[in-house]
This record gives sequence, structure tokens and C-alpha cells, in this order.
Amino acid sequence: MALPDFEAWAIFAAVAEHGSFGGAARALGLSNATVSKAVARLEASMGTTLFNRTSRRIALTETGASLAERAARLLSDAVETEECAREEVGAPRGTVKLAVPMSFGLAEVGPVVADFMAAYPDITVELNLSDSLVDIVGDGYDAALRIASMPDSSLRARKLRDVDLYVVASPDWIARHSRPDSPAALDASEVFGYTMVARQALTFRHADGREAVLKTEGRLRANNGDAMLAALEAGLGVAMLPDFIVGPSLKTGALAAILTDWSMPPIALHLVTPPGKLRPRRVTALLDFLANSRLASPR
Repeated sequence: MALPDFEAWAIFAAVAEHGSFGGAARALGLSNATVSKAVARLEASMGTTLFNRTSRRIALTETGASLAERAARLLSDAVETEECAREEVGAPRGTVKLAVPMSFGLAEVGPVVADFMAAYPDITVELNLSDSLVDIVGDGYDAALRIASMPDSSLRARKLRDVDLYVVASPDWIARHSRPDSPAALDASEVFGYTMVARQALTFRHADGREAVLKTEGRLRANNGDAMLAALEAGLGVAMLPDFIVGPSLKTGALAAILTDWSMPPIALHLVTPPGKLRPRRVTALLDFLANSRLASPR
């Protein structure tokens, strides 16, 4: 059995990624002729065309597009294998890409990353703070911290700790509206929501088994929970937010928890990684550090 032309597949993946033979050649440190010959060799061995070429641009054919993702995985796996082999003979080094939610990252992840950098001086951390749901595999992240009820997926998730959710309002708001005895008693126009999701209808369960729905159609919608605090403390509405955002305001009395006899389906902090077991030691070092840090301590 003849071995696959791994070099040609790797070069094909680079051309597909960069959109040109010249871009792939520069990225790989090869000549344009070497790149062109490798793709031509692959096309000849397969008996099909992978790129449509004009004098100004190239574009993947239907066959090329169907094979590009697999070729990219082949190249990525080969790079990771070499990185793992190199790291076995020395201290972990290189860059780790980590995605985390904005507020949680600022409040809790930043200090832990600083501790990690002090412990591993040869590792660089590229930290993406965003409340948007990033594509871990597609955007090339090594890991992500997610606060959610994790659905089934191809990603690997390790639960670090539970996260408490609170429905909160200011004392002034409570004085004007009284404490609601059910989520359904709240006027939806008073409840702030997140822009990342459609207007929500959140199902709550009472300690006695009853269920009720809380709708979010308030005057403020934001893509970050911290952005709601000023309006909440000013008595302009109600919101459901996690402990790491509202904890300080609850302690000072600027906000108070309402609907405390009702609960949402539980959510938790998860450490999420792409599928597959092979990863560089620098990534394993960060994952283990996060899992054993104060981030995993119950609140």
C-alpha cells in the first residue's frame, strides 16, 4: 500500500486557508513553484481538480471544498504531533489561546492567568474576552471557559463549579412594585435581557414543584451583564444575573434578590476543549492549572 502524499495534502490545506499559492508559499517558507507542483501532483493522483484558477484568483472546486477541512485537520494534527514531541525534551513553551466570558474573565480569570504566567514563564496566553459564543475549533482556540448548561456536543467539557443565578432589583424598585411572588407576576417590560439571544421566556420551578415563566422584554438589552448594573441599581428594572456579577451589589445592599423560592435549571462553569486527546504540554499545563485554581472552588 502506497503512503498518502502528506506533504501535498499539507500544502493543499495551506493554499485553501490563504486563498492563494503565493500566500501559502510565504506561510510555509516554500517557493511558489514547490507549492504549485505539490497541488498539481495531488490533483493528478486523484484525477480531479481541486482549484479553479484564473489569472487573478483561485477558488476551491466542489471537490476541493469537500476535502479542505479534512486536509486542515491533517495539517493541524501533524503540527501538534511535532509540538508535543519537541515539548517532551524541555519545559512547556509557546502560545495558548483561551476564550472566556467578558465579566467573568475580568473579575476572576485575569488574576489566575497572571499566576499561571508566573509559574510557566515560557508560555504565552492569548486571552479572548467576549460574551459571544466563539467557535472553538473553527477559530483555533485551545480551550474556553463557558458558563452554561452544557448541551451534548463534540466538544469535551469538564465542570469546574456551579454558578448561582439571582433575579435582582434595587430596594427602590422593590418599594415601588413590592416583591413578586412568582416570575409570572413580573411585567415583562421590567425585565432586562441579553442581546445574544432572542427575547427569552425562562421557565422557573418553585420549591413545591410549580412552574412559571419569566419573560424578558425590558427597556435595556445588553451583550454584557455588568452593563445592566447601573440601571438596576437606579431602580429601572429587574434582571437575572450570575453570582460573579451581582455578588458585590448584593453584599452592599445596592441590589436585593427576589423570587428566592424559585430556581432555574442549574448552570455551571465548564472548561471546554476541542475533540481529540492529543494536545501540546503547554495546553495541558493551562488546563490543569485552571482546574486546580480558585476558579474551581465552590462559592
